[in-house]
Amino acid sequence: MKIAILGYGTIGSGVDKIINSQINQTKTLTVTRLLTRPADVSVDLRATSDIDAILADPDLDAVVETMGGIEPAHTYIMQALNAGLHVVTANKAVVARYLREFNEAAEANHVHFYYEATTGGGIPWLKNLENAARVDDVSHISGIFNGTSNYILDQMSKTGADFADALAQAQALGYAEKDPTADVDGIDVANKLRISTAIAYNATPDFALPTIGIRRVSAADIQWADDHGLAIRLIGSSRRDHHRFTAVIAPTLVSKHSLEANCPDNFNLIRLVGNTIGELQFFGQGAGQLPTAHAIIQDLLDIDQHVPHLSRHFNRDLFNDADLMRGTWLFRDANGWQTLEHATAGEISVRLAQDPQAAAYRVASEVNVNDDSF
Repeated sequence: MKIAILGYGTIGSGVDKIINSQINQTKTLTVTRLLTRPADVSVDLRATSDIDAILADPDLDAVVETMGGIEPAHTYIMQALNAGLHVVTANKAVVARYLREFNEAAEANHVHFYYEATTGGGIPWLKNLENAARVDDVSHISGIFNGTSNYILDQMSKTGADFADALAQAQALGYAEKDPTADVDGIDVANKLRISTAIAYNATPDFALPTIGIRRVSAADIQWADDHGLAIRLIGSSRRDHHRFTAVIAPTLVSKHSLEANCPDNFNLIRLVGNTIGELQFFGQGAGQLPTAHAIIQDLLDIDQHVPHLSRHFNRDLFNDADLMRGTWLFRDANGWQTLEHATAGEISVRLAQDPQAAAYRVASEVNVNDDSF
């Protein structure tokens, strides 16, 4: 299989590195084209800054898109699919927005569009979610989808650092971007949860998704949680009940003894619940050059070896009902802590918008806030 890589940054170069190692089944893969910036074209004989030259190559079989962002990634992916090329991507933002369009274009042109690397990094999450959905009605997805936010919260818990210092450390280690908005405000989790929910429920990823990030988590909040046998983690969750579903992303109070509380550093921990398989959990590196590149190469090998993925049209008619995930929240403002029962994430978001100094935490189902320790 002859492959073009669009975008030769961290992930794109990682794909090239693994394929060039020619280990095991990667011997059937060859990178013949690279789309780079004009200034980088002279670095590699395979490189060009002309997307049309790549798409016109009659020997090309597949395109790997690792540019990131919405445009020109969206345009290039559509052009590649319409040119009869298979496409594999790690770009969660563009997939979350255009999944149905990409899927329809792939079907119309009798090629494959695969995107395992968008969610969970090196964890084979989407593949196993698809496997579960072949047999089961998946009713629940939840977990830690973002390694950067998890690293920040884990360091705050371990060292007592405040949010700003823990973020600076994450940036120094390369876990967080210079602009950390996508990670700390939950945007990255939202993209991954949209993709996962679409696969699990065969629904469009374009749905209302209340999202509360971790900027307002204070060192005092972390200490308060620890004093009460709890930890704070940024959890994305979705739930379906027949023709109703909903989803939410929020800092969540979990038991200090839970797997989520003990998910360290920049790791991910994601779970699904199916009606016959029960609960399955997946743990591993949620990001990084080689783990993400590994996931891309798994998709390429599936295409090369004619291994089908679950067929989805993302068109099931579901009603987004926030009542499905009404629950208990702890709200902290200048007056201290309040327990809010039977609240939705949307209602909490309204209260937070009215008080920039306040913070709110969703309470995990296993935590009993009526306990005397509170």
